[in-house]
Amino acid sequence: MTRRLFGTDGIRGTANIHPMTAETALSLGMAAGRHFVRGEHRHTVVIGKDTRLSGYLLEPALTAGFIAVGMDVVLLGPLPTPAVAMLTRSLRADLGVMISASHNPYQDNGIKLFGPDGFKLSDEDELAIESRMAAGADHHRVKADHLGRARRLDDAGGRYIEYAKSTFPKGLRLDGLKIVIDCANGAAYKVAPKVLWELGAEIVPVGVEPDGMNINRGCGSTSTQTLCEQVVAHHADLGVALDGDADRVVLCDEHGSVIDGDQVMALVGASLAKAGRLTGGGVVATVMSNMGLEKFLQSQGLTLHRTSVGDRYVLERMRSGGFNVGGEQSGHIILSDYSTTGDGLVAALQVLAALIESNKPASEVLRLFTPYPQLLKNVRVPATVLDDPKVKAAIQAGENKVKGTGRILIRKSGTESLVRVMAEDEDANRVTEVVEMIAGVIQAAAG
Repeated sequence: MTRRLFGTDGIRGTANIHPMTAETALSLGMAAGRHFVRGEHRHTVVIGKDTRLSGYLLEPALTAGFIAVGMDVVLLGPLPTPAVAMLTRSLRADLGVMISASHNPYQDNGIKLFGPDGFKLSDEDELAIESRMAAGADHHRVKADHLGRARRLDDAGGRYIEYAKSTFPKGLRLDGLKIVIDCANGAAYKVAPKVLWELGAEIVPVGVEPDGMNINRGCGSTSTQTLCEQVVAHHADLGVALDGDADRVVLCDEHGSVIDGDQVMALVGASLAKAGRLTGGGVVATVMSNMGLEKFLQSQGLTLHRTSVGDRYVLERMRSGGFNVGGEQSGHIILSDYSTTGDGLVAALQVLAALIESNKPASEVLRLFTPYPQLLKNVRVPATVLDDPKVKAAIQAGENKVKGTGRILIRKSGTESLVRVMAEDEDANRVTEVVEMIAGVIQAAAG
């Protein structure tokens, strides 16, 4: 059986259209709840969400589903995804749920599930839950005297604030630093500014007025113009932009220049290695990470281990290889010493600790390597075009052109009828030439 509902990061879609409907959420709650009812103890699920309007649609439907199969529900309200993962473990819950579509616009929503260990579910668990959903709900229901109960955890935000602060080195404070914090009008709009303020920073909050429909709109990690403008306008030392569920972060130095996840991984990886705390002898990243990161790590005696695109695959490689630093160029930074999933705020705190300890500006601390020129072009064609002999020949010709100085990556989209053509090389002109050549052949072959 193949997965129909679950993608690489839970279930996602347009709100109130299948599969993001109340009916699906109810069915999912019953099936997932039943799957994790193991033993005779009272079973508990924690549910968090971001600030999307459709959260009010999905949260009660999920709650009803869990209660119907005898699970007690703890409602956390708007909280970052990593907070839900942390509280799943802290509360000894049997299951954790995050209602969010991450960096997507408000019209979309999604449901992510965490096991009792705080990690996202395995393919096997997701398949088993889908199978239960397909079988129908009748055999999942419990008798009236075994129904679950629901309650709200009023201090959920405070617990995450204390957890996040505990990841910052003891004895350090952020006094004297001015930080622009952009919360994307999302899940971290309350907790992130408080963490930075309580550690002593002067903060300039952005994206902290959610209205249910402005999440990620013109703000956050996928739209950094406002962040950069505010950093320059307020003469801030650093800008921090989170996405809608705060599991990714993009930074901005004091000059208003954006700093991506590759530079963050370089800094954190090198810092931990210097302190003797980096495990696995390197860093895990995806095929999209820049070759500049790879060369920098090599200069430090470290290795870069690449995976398919998706934080799910990064985490799998980290767990199997014993690594404690991994992430994506887009800003998913996973620090397994602290969290079981990406945590944008915790990653930013490690960068801030490095700034304090070095007493240097962000533009120096976070520019550890010069990125190779990189170009990505999306060609809207069916993925089957990659089987065309002319396309294969063009890709081979491109690879020959950058051999020894760069690389080519051709990927089909997992969600759209797209082929992604990416190249990077020491020579920017060569990058453009190769990408345009391959993309042109692909377009022509598709008719």
